[in-house]
Amino acid sequence: MIKKIITLFRLGRKIAHSNILEIISKFQKPPLAITLLFKFLSISFTPKKKDFDKSKSEDLADSLESMGTTFIKLGQFLATRPDIIGEDLSKQLESLQDKLPPFSLVQAKEIVKNDLGQETYDSIINLSEPVAAASIAQVHKAQINDNGTIKDVAIKILRPNIKKIFNDEIDAILLFAFLVESFIKKTKRLKLVEVVFLLKEITNLEMDLRFEAAAANEYAENTKNDVGFRVPEIYWNFTSENVMTLDWVDGISIRETEELKKRNLNTEKIANDIIQNFLRHAVRDGFFHADMHQGNIFVDNNGHIVPIDFGIMGRLDKMSKRFLAEILFGFIQRDYRKVAEVHLVAGLVPKEVPIDDLAQALRSIGEPIFGQTVKDISGGKLLKQLFDVTEKFNMQTQPQLLMLQKTMVVVEGVARKLNPNTNIWTTSKPVLEDWLRETKDPMTTINETIQSTSEVIKRLPEFPEIMDKANQALTYLASGQIPQNSNSYTALNTKKSEMTAFRNQSIIGFLVLVIFGLLVF
Repeated sequence: MIKKIITLFRLGRKIAHSNILEIISKFQKPPLAITLLFKFLSISFTPKKKDFDKSKSEDLADSLESMGTTFIKLGQFLATRPDIIGEDLSKQLESLQDKLPPFSLVQAKEIVKNDLGQETYDSIINLSEPVAAASIAQVHKAQINDNGTIKDVAIKILRPNIKKIFNDEIDAILLFAFLVESFIKKTKRLKLVEVVFLLKEITNLEMDLRFEAAAANEYAENTKNDVGFRVPEIYWNFTSENVMTLDWVDGISIRETEELKKRNLNTEKIANDIIQNFLRHAVRDGFFHADMHQGNIFVDNNGHIVPIDFGIMGRLDKMSKRFLAEILFGFIQRDYRKVAEVHLVAGLVPKEVPIDDLAQALRSIGEPIFGQTVKDISGGKLLKQLFDVTEKFNMQTQPQLLMLQKTMVVVEGVARKLNPNTNIWTTSKPVLEDWLRETKDPMTTINETIQSTSEVIKRLPEFPEIMDKANQALTYLASGQIPQNSNSYTALNTKKSEMTAFRNQSIIGFLVLVIFGLLVF
């Protein structure tokens, strides 16, 4: 526990000497006790160094990036939880980039050799210098011999000691969250301890690259018959906890719009395909790429859309898929009563809510949107307005749908950079019509049974526990909470007990010192 306090003190000094508290104060005033604590921690007897560029003093994301992996991950996670930090702060954090300077090729080779073994390491050809570096891992280009065929691959390698560094720092932040909840009662409703612990659980699974490989594997299985869409193949013999190997993508990033046009690639079609594929994966599979920014989407030499980076995926259950498809299609048809009925049938709002009142509220969202020009109509913003309105009718916020809404906003933005006149509604309609038609087909029940059986095939025999962990992490991320019947929930309660005991012992120890001081002096 003493080690945690030392780590917490070091992190506190880092925050106190940054401009983070100043920026946050402009959106949400922190409790006086927190302000005083960080003022105390900022006291220094040496000349203060300028750790942050003054030109970036208004950018919370830049400040967090400067502070390393733990703060980057904490910022990214909080960006998905506007219910905790508020909409304004959430938007500030959306631009948070996951970039840090690379570690050396010598260290990378040592990690690969230790993890995969000498024989597998010797079969890797031309391992390059890092081509991209993020907070948790970096990517190298190489070649492997795959059953007699030389293939170009990308090898993702975890940073040295990253798990220990992250866990030491996040445990210290967990202790701080516990102390804040203990002494500032009004913060209890924010469930700070649970939020930090959830981030720890998810990130620890993300730091097992077999988890990301499993997610990519499932995504590839789901989309293997999707025309014009390809997920890079995972090479399991070259994949481990700290190393992941997958197909190298020869293609153009979709941010290079002019280069795409030079190669006679139809950017309007690519824009439509990106939206349609995203919606198809959400409503058909209930499993979608939740980090679809421009840097994670390429167009290969065959004109296929190729996503990369499968560390953040979203999952929807059957009810949420149906809910999503029905409400979007209802808005396309401008059938607001139908959308209201879906809410009631699905149990998303209490049964006593008058259907006509709900339909009228939904109309207040839909009609202004259809009065706008095509380029101003946003499906993502519609979902946000929908959640805001239905909350007034006591609809419980569903974190997995909030995650979907945020991703949809990003996907729309990406599509409109390729084609400013992309019409989300015209593009979405055939996907939603096809899926709703299929779900009402009598053969659907039989097909669902077959699909459920095929899930067993997707689980590679040598990695069943990793597939289970992958599903667990996605469930945590989708629900925004830790299930009460899980091992993680037990671990959380154990951690809380430890911190309660430490707090009580500290208070008793402090009182003993005070009494001793009074008696002696």
